[in-house]
Amino acid sequence: MYNYRIIKFGGSNLRSSSDIEEIYNVLNYYEQPVIAVMSAFYGVTDQLENVIKSSGNVYDKGKQLINYLWAYKTGIIDELIQNYRLKDDLKQELGNRLESLDKSIFAVHCIGDLPDFLEDEILSYGERLSSLIFSGFLRSKDFNCKELLPEDIPFITDGVFGKASVDCEFNASAIQDKLNGSSYIIPGFYGVSEKGKTTLLGRGGSDYLAACIANCVNAKSLDVWKDVNGFMSADPEYIDKPWELEVLSYDEASEIAYFGSEILHPRTAEPLRCKNIPIKVYNIRDFSNWPSPHTFISQEGSVSSQVIKSISHSNSFAIIRLAGAGVGVKPGVLAHVTRLFDQNRINIKSVLTSQIAINMLLEKDDIEAAMTLLKNEDIKAVESISVTDDISVVAAVGEGMVHYEGIASEIFTAVAEKGINVRLICFGASPVALYFVVENSKRLEAVKAIHNYFFTPKKHFEPEPNH
Repeated sequence: MYNYRIIKFGGSNLRSSSDIEEIYNVLNYYEQPVIAVMSAFYGVTDQLENVIKSSGNVYDKGKQLINYLWAYKTGIIDELIQNYRLKDDLKQELGNRLESLDKSIFAVHCIGDLPDFLEDEILSYGERLSSLIFSGFLRSKDFNCKELLPEDIPFITDGVFGKASVDCEFNASAIQDKLNGSSYIIPGFYGVSEKGKTTLLGRGGSDYLAACIANCVNAKSLDVWKDVNGFMSADPEYIDKPWELEVLSYDEASEIAYFGSEILHPRTAEPLRCKNIPIKVYNIRDFSNWPSPHTFISQEGSVSSQVIKSISHSNSFAIIRLAGAGVGVKPGVLAHVTRLFDQNRINIKSVLTSQIAINMLLEKDDIEAAMTLLKNEDIKAVESISVTDDISVVAAVGEGMVHYEGIASEIFTAVAEKGINVRLICFGASPVALYFVVENSKRLEAVKAIHNYFFTPKKHFEPEPNH
């Protein structure tokens, strides 16, 4: 088997022609064949989604976007590539892919609805365009590489639209059979069902796809290139001078991502655990420590001096509350709801129950469908159903949290001192995370309060282990 390095580049690193040249410079640091997984150019997937989910004439809006994408991509081709034959070949293939995109958007227009299979097909084109342009640019530089599309492998998923999963053991031989020692550029974000339908791996799913490929080829590491210095103790957009996190466990990185960080997709570690393939996070703007990464993620965990390593937050959640006398203890109520949601591909993020209420944390995008399903069901003991969507989830993450007394009280002391009301608390569901719910308007104040408490030297917490 060839010794490949698996590299993933995100949309934040794909904004202009100069970014493509910068990625080319990164590849030259590797002295072996690479498999580079590409996200869409920054903002393109959002533009595609806005078109197909907009009101009015979808096809006219789609035509406008396709014309824009043609001008945008051909402008990059003209700027970067001098070889006229290669330039013409790229433009021809670009035209073919945009024509296919046009047909799919026209189908949505004719149907007057957006079926799952068409939504996944259309949204995958951002990645299909970026891998085409970048692989063409590399060939113009005499870089030995080929574009490899998931449908040409084929890279098979479980067929679930929107949030598909991958069986790496099933796909390993198919991928290995395609490799011949060249470097490859693969569009991220999607695979194909056994019937050949495009299935997305969820937003940010290019990380997950890259991790699956790393598993399939037994890579030494998965290298993720960002435009920031890896994971930090909090979002630098909201916190001045957050600490850089040089080492994290799979669990820590997954929980930080799950609760709002955009450094990695939350499922990235899943395919890597069984083979203990580390994740190395690099900053494309900073090569000063190469080949050492800014953040190194592996199976090994460590407890930091303040236990908490990062505070993340997300306002993409909402709470559905089922209320009724004894609803939380009557057998079958929760099972009925979870079965109903599972059948309709709605993921319950968390459940907190009491004698008179069942509180379920869901993604906001799923709330409307979930409420429709519940209102059409006759669930005994449920007297009322309500939604609270003006919330944010704040999470404190770190190895050893459940083993140190006083961590939770210190967190809530910091929050209480700012007069912030906590609506729901969950501690112990994860061995490395505590999370709670606050009003959306209070989320940044809560993050700052906890960060200042634990990461300011004068308020440094020295915990005693709970044996």
